[in-house]
Order: sequence, then C-alpha cells, then structure tokens
Amino acid sequence: MTTHTYDVVVIGAGLAGMRAALSAHQHGASVAILTKVHPVRSHSNAAQGGINAALTDRGDKWEEHAFETVKGSDYLGDQDAVEVLAQEAGNDIIALEHMGVIFNRNEEGRLGTRRFGGQKRARTFFVSDFTGQAILHVLFEQILEARLPVFEEWFVTSILKDDHGRCAGVVAFEIRSGKFSVFHSKAIILAAGGLGRVYEPSTNALICTGDGMALAYRAGAPLMDMEMVQYHPTTLKGKGLLISEAARGEGAYLLNRLGERFMENYAPNMMELASRDVVSRAEQIEINEGRGVNGCVLLDCRHLGKQFIQDRLSQINEEAKTFANIDLTEETLPIRPGMHYQMGGIKTDIDGRCWDIQKNWNGVPGLFAAGEAACVSLHGGNRLGANSLLDTVVFGRRAGLCAAQFAKENPISPVSENACEDDHLLVTSLLARKGNEDTVAGIRHIMGTTMNRHLSVFRDHEGMQTAQQIIRQLKERWEGVAIKDKGHVFNTGLIAALELRFMLDCAETIIAGALTRKESRGAHFRTDYLERDDEHWLKHILLYHSTEGPPQMDYLPVCITQWEPQTRVY
Repeated sequence: MTTHTYDVVVIGAGLAGMRAALSAHQHGASVAILTKVHPVRSHSNAAQGGINAALTDRGDKWEEHAFETVKGSDYLGDQDAVEVLAQEAGNDIIALEHMGVIFNRNEEGRLGTRRFGGQKRARTFFVSDFTGQAILHVLFEQILEARLPVFEEWFVTSILKDDHGRCAGVVAFEIRSGKFSVFHSKAIILAAGGLGRVYEPSTNALICTGDGMALAYRAGAPLMDMEMVQYHPTTLKGKGLLISEAARGEGAYLLNRLGERFMENYAPNMMELASRDVVSRAEQIEINEGRGVNGCVLLDCRHLGKQFIQDRLSQINEEAKTFANIDLTEETLPIRPGMHYQMGGIKTDIDGRCWDIQKNWNGVPGLFAAGEAACVSLHGGNRLGANSLLDTVVFGRRAGLCAAQFAKENPISPVSENACEDDHLLVTSLLARKGNEDTVAGIRHIMGTTMNRHLSVFRDHEGMQTAQQIIRQLKERWEGVAIKDKGHVFNTGLIAALELRFMLDCAETIIAGALTRKESRGAHFRTDYLERDDEHWLKHILLYHSTEGPPQMDYLPVCITQWEPQTRVY
C-alpha cells in the first residue's frame, strides 16, 4: 500500500476544488488535489452565462442580491449563508479579475453586466457565454504557479475514518494502473461536483455522477434537501445540451407554437427572466396543453441581431448550428426543460464543515465540502442563474481556509495498514463476476429515464413510488452486473460500474426526500400537493445512509435572519 500524506486533500478539480486548494495553500497547509479527469476538463467548463455580484459603485446593494436569492429559493435557503454569499461576492469577483479572468467590459471600459433570471438588476459579470471555462483556466494557472500536486485520473472509492469517527483521508486508485493508494490527511474537502447523470438526458457531463455526495453519505455525513433538482428552462431536446440563460438575459423571447410570448401569462413582470422553476413549469404546461412544437417551445433570438449574437452569444450560436442545424440569427430554436443542477447535497455550515460544532446534527469531523456537491444551503428550493459560479468561489475559498485552520489545530489520525483492503476487495469482486444479461449501461439508462419521467418538473406520489421500486430493483441488479474488461489498466468499464453505484445511492435519496416533502416548493412541484406549506415544511430534510434499508431521516429548521416567507410573484 502506497501512502501519501498531506494536511488537506481536495477531491475534485473544478472551480470549487481549485479555489479551496488555493485557499488552504495560502493559509499554510500542505495540499493535494485528486481528480478523475484533467482539471480543465471539469464540468465547471460548462457554466456559460456569468457570475453574480452586487457592487456598490454600480448603485447595487448586497441586500438586494441576498433577498432575490432567498426569494428564488422559495424561502428554503438558509439566510445566514445567503448573506455571506452576497456580502463577499464583490471582493471575490475583483480577486478573479486580478488573477487574470478577462471579463467583458462595457463602453466605459468597466466590467460589463447582464441580467439573469429572478433578479431585477443587471449584476451578472461574464466572459461572453463561456464564463465558467474562462475562470477554470485562470484558476488552473494559479494551481500551476503555486506548484500544488494534482493527482489527475485518480478515482476515490471511500473516505477513511479513525476509531472516533473523525476523517483520516481517502482510499483511491490510479485509473492508469489500477493501483490503490491511501491519501492520509487531517482534512478532506469534497468538491466533486453534481449528480446530473442520475437523470437522462441532462445538461451535465458524463463525469457528473454524484461521487462526492455518495462518498460522504456512505461515510456517515448527512445529505440535505436532495429532492430539490433543478430543471433548466432551455435545453436541446434529446441531447440535453444547455442553452445558456444568457440568451434570455440579453433579451431573447420564449414562444409557443402560436407565436405567443407565453410567459406573460405566468410571470407578467419578469417574463422570460422569472426564476428557473417558474419558467420551466410554464414551458411544460404549454407543451402538455398542446401549445408546444414536437415536445418543445421556441427560443427566439432573431431580433437581437447577427453582430450582437456573434459578440455576446457566440458559443450557444455554434451549439445551435452544430447540434440542431439552426442559425439563431435567422431561426427559432426548439428547447425544453432539462435536468441541470442539484440544489441539495452534503450538509455543510457556512465554512464548509460537514459536522456541526453546535452538535444540532451529526456529521464527520475533518470532512468539508464545497460547490455543487455541498448544500450550505444557499439555493434552497431553486437556484438563481449565475449564483452557482459564485457559490464555488466564495464557499470554496471559505472551506479551504477552515480546512487549513482545522489541520493546524488537530493531529493527524492513525489509519490501519489494511486501510485499502475493503476497497481492493470490492474492485476484485467486481472484476471476478461471471455476469448475466445486465450491463452497466443498461441499468444506468433505466435509472436515468425513470428519474426523468417521475421526478422532473411535475411529480406525484404514485410516480415517485414507482421510481422508488425501480431504483431498489436496480440496486439489487447492480450486485450481479459484470464487466467485460477484466484488466486493471485504464478500465473504463470498472469506473462506470463504480460511478453507477454512487448514482443509485443519490437516486435513492432524491426519491426519499421527494416522497417525504408533502408540499410544492421551488423545483419540487407535486401535483397532489399544489401549495407551499410553511407551517409544516419550512424545514430541511436530512438523510443518513443505512446499511439495513432506506435512508434514515432528520429535520433542521431553515435559518431566517431578516426576510420572512411571502408569496413569490414574478
């Protein structure tokens, strides 16, 4: 067994992971990053539209940004976390610009902005329509300059804990060789991204398989509000490819087959820039009631002009040409709601801890999380566009700082000489299976289409129970599925099987939370419980892993600091 020892080990090399690693390094910790893909292939690449911040020199106020985030969350967001996000956003935007992110500028040479959904002001800073990619490359440059060790193409199989339940590192194997190692550390930061591929189709990359959430869940940390799954209003039918909210932010219309801007009927003030859950439901109603076009509605950018589209929306114009054979400057683009983002995740506090120093809930000391893998909870029942990049930067930085401080104050926990044994046995048994008619791809497809059918824009008890039964059956079938490649070197079949195990865990928690929450709030809209129920359900659902059945549940109150729940109107 090879052992690597660091103060802090970061799992994931997207924006949250690299920002956390830089922060921990800057505060004196020895840091390593583990990632199953090269850092600039992380899914943060796919974030297109921009990053929010209320800058006071623009006449904007952090309180306005915070309120609109709370309102967008359908009042399920914890307001202490939202206040941190809004107050610290400006400094983090300026820090990124100083690192080298070349944000678009306006005619005066100042940082340019565009409007995004659920917000009355234009406070979204952007790099054309590939903002995530621009920030990702700049942060990777910072990692290289700091000479932080990056173990790329490594797959983490479990979190190690000592006899007192404290985090002691992770077990991982190198994909290139199949050889296991222990990464022994005082603190672990999980920044492994979302779980989009639990659904089919999805806007998410194939690597978004909920690894971080499932690792924490199996280690004893709670997952929170997993039922809150965001469907983005504008994705390509079938392929699930994201068409950025930047298009609507720049003035694009949504039309039904009658040529009507139907959002006037659902959100007369904000129209196409209402919150994402509101727009997605409106689209789905238009489609369900026969006013769609082949299961879609239409995105109309034609009035923006050819030069404007080429300057400000070049990437989505290329995507429309490549994947739909449509020129946005001349034609409307068929789009539909598609699975995009997980608001729930690993429960953390505002410093990324996956345990409660006040002991109101149980967790794993020494374990941290940030980014989409985590649930602070900023986004509550619905995330505002361009708050996700901000989440990764602000709370990645805070998690890195807190992990470094934790490492300074605590000794490293001992690990057994046989720490890799269970993980090695799991892989060995997987490779030794004789197999049956099942395949990893087959099980994964059934899982994805089941979730998309029964836990999407609209949900009901009967459909979710059906999904629960199917996922339970798929978990049993996973125990017998075989892999044709029996080798250890770059065995992508093995990786897919292990990812599927993680995704089935995540699917189980999404369904459990959705069945439990008997109301409609944010992205969780039940046709058998049409109203929001603040009296009974203004609270978070925590889910703990159980080896003997379904997840165990607990509840936490929503933190309200200054904005009492009110009816959402857009």
